Amino acid sequence: MTASRLGVPAGLDPSVPYGYASLLRAGEALLVAAGACPIDEEGRVPEPDDLAAQARRAVANLAAVLHEAGAGLDDVLRTTVYVATADRAELVDAYEAVRAEFHGSDPPSTLVGVTLLGYPGQRLEVEAVAAVGGPAARSAEQPPGHR
Repeated sequence: MTASRLGVPAGLDPSVPYGYASLLRAGEALLVAAGACPIDEEGRVPEPDDLAAQARRAVANLAAVLHEAGAGLDDVLRTTVYVATADRAELVDAYEAVRAEFHGSDPPSTLVGVTLLGYPGQRLEVEAVAAVGGPAARSAEQPPGHR
């Protein structure tokens, strides 16, 4: 991808565990993905009480959507992570589990505690915006229906 992570601006805390911003260069398209849910092929949440497992499954589902568009997790410009909890420690644990699935790519992210998510047993959801059309995407096969 030709998008890049921006450094920490002066006056902002450099020790935070997330990126502050991504910059998209001309010549790339944006993929705006719906929230990736931790559901299996049958539409169920198989790990209702395990936030780390839900993070792994949600990011794997997101990666499948990205792949279909010719992108990957390294092409993600930002995420929003929704967690059904009012417990700050649980929020942080969930974010760290999602962040680990990005293997150091570290896109800027917003973490939001919510009351309820859409599927029974669902505690986590990951929304993403990604760059499509960079070097990695140009070398990948285009999905059906794309030019």
